[in-house]
Amino acid sequence: MRLHETVAAYMSRACAEVFFTMMGVTLPAVEISLDQATPDANDGVLSLIGLAGRSWTGTGSVACSPDLACHICSQLLMTEVCAVSEDVLDAVAELTNMIIGSVKNDLEPSLGPLGLSIPTVVYGKNFKTRSTGTVEWTTLRYEWDGQPLLVRLSLVDREQTQPRLHLVSQSCAAEV
Repeated sequence: MRLHETVAAYMSRACAEVFFTMMGVTLPAVEISLDQATPDANDGVLSLIGLAGRSWTGTGSVACSPDLACHICSQLLMTEVCAVSEDVLDAVAELTNMIIGSVKNDLEPSLGPLGLSIPTVVYGKNFKTRSTGTVEWTTLRYEWDGQPLLVRLSLVDREQTQPRLHLVSQSCAAEV
């Protein structure tokens, strides 16, 4: 099985388990894709979390509309939330942490130990994210309450992306 297929299977299982366990929700069928392009501009809530190990590094994310982010928060906290607030951003960050953390745990037997960063959440309109270099993203697209929910993960073999150091025998003078 290729890495993309393995990652997609782990992500799908993690999403199903987290949504059912934490919110009592069975997510509908998922659309899975492998994207090499930088995502289009976003409107809404995007949570990013980093993965790093000896051999592999990557980023996981969860993206949704502000309304769906409020719905996620309402389900997690069992209270009505109508506008994006700190609680909503925290809920999407925690959802990202649970899903990508589960995938990380599943990948470690094959890829070695991986660390997980603290999630970063962005909320706004017409913002764009970018990873340096060419990165493949495994993307799961769900429709929940008629709104898209994107769960994405990119993994890169560090040995293939290490920068080459060029040694210079002369020093350069620079005036500052």
